[in-house]
Amino acid sequence: MSKRCYYEILQVSRQASDAELKSAFRKLAKKYHPDRNQGDQASEKRFKEVGEAYEVLKDPQKRAAYDQYGHAAFEGGMGGGGAGQHGFGADFGASMSDIFEDLFGFGGAAGGGHRRGRGGRQRGDDLRYNMEITLEEAYKGKNAEISVPTPRTCETCKGSGAKKGTKPTSCRTCHGSGKVRAAQGFFTIERTCPDCHGHGEVIDNPCPDCRGTGRKVKERTLSVNIPAGVEDGTRIRLAGEGEAGTKGGASGDLYIFLSIRPHQFFQRDGADLFCRVPIAMTAAALGGQIEVPTVDGGRTRVKIPEGTQSGKQFRLRGKGMPVLRTSKLGDLYIQVEVETPKNLSKKQKDLLRAFSKACTDKTHPDSSGFFSRVREFWSSTGA
Repeated sequence: MSKRCYYEILQVSRQASDAELKSAFRKLAKKYHPDRNQGDQASEKRFKEVGEAYEVLKDPQKRAAYDQYGHAAFEGGMGGGGAGQHGFGADFGASMSDIFEDLFGFGGAAGGGHRRGRGGRQRGDDLRYNMEITLEEAYKGKNAEISVPTPRTCETCKGSGAKKGTKPTSCRTCHGSGKVRAAQGFFTIERTCPDCHGHGEVIDNPCPDCRGTGRKVKERTLSVNIPAGVEDGTRIRLAGEGEAGTKGGASGDLYIFLSIRPHQFFQRDGADLFCRVPIAMTAAALGGQIEVPTVDGGRTRVKIPEGTQSGKQFRLRGKGMPVLRTSKLGDLYIQVEVETPKNLSKKQKDLLRAFSKACTDKTHPDSSGFFSRVREFWSSTGA
């Protein structure tokens, strides 16, 4: 019986790119994998065909030979024999490693998944600590002390997990390798040993203090240096202050995530600060000076010109936030909002009416100009 065309098996054209070949291979290998088609001999056969086709076509030299001679390129010594004679070459396991990762979450017999160190040593997990600081603290920087409950190496058993005077013994199931092999159709998959969980050792007499885990949770006080100029979301790493590793493995790291509490006056944009300041209508009309706060707790004066409009911004150089790990400072922007008078007395209303009668188009040029254009618009449309 003649063999099917490799391109037909992978359902691609002869001009298919490497990426298209790989995509087709992954899709079909998942579809026909024995674990997804238990007891289906036809699917197992298709799975073998897909693997054989991809092993040849992924290799530029083998693909060129196949394009020229077809299956004959791998028969009778023409091309080195592997694919046609045996169904799979020696490196087929490497071809399948990506599929194993997708299907099982670990590598197959020839691939490598997540591995522990020798003797079950494994690095501890990284930990996260959320800290809220004020804008003033972000401006000046600070040294803070935090208390963190952290799994640390058990002092009684020195991290071994075994009772004092005893030692862990080699796992009888995996014989100390931390892995067991299981046949899946025509190939073999390595899995983490279910008895020792990949450590390669079992503890017959666990430590009474840590109950065999090799770690105990302790409340630790750590000092954290927060530099001036940090922003919301800044992450500070404390190396080796995370969770203790297992079986003598390295400790993880502790990451401090900073958030800055909203301020009653200032809004921040990078190193610049913005402050909205309401001013009286008379101050905006006549001009004058106002005092505004600064983030360092001080105050500064801002000159308001006559006729200042609502929304006008004034820039105060060097009154913003420090730029992290530099000597530069951002700016402070004061935005004035002209406040319309409320709760007027009869006398005040009379004065405003008299003022309104004395006003001309020059007194309110923007509103006068706007309504003049509106009247022209209505006139042109016949409204």
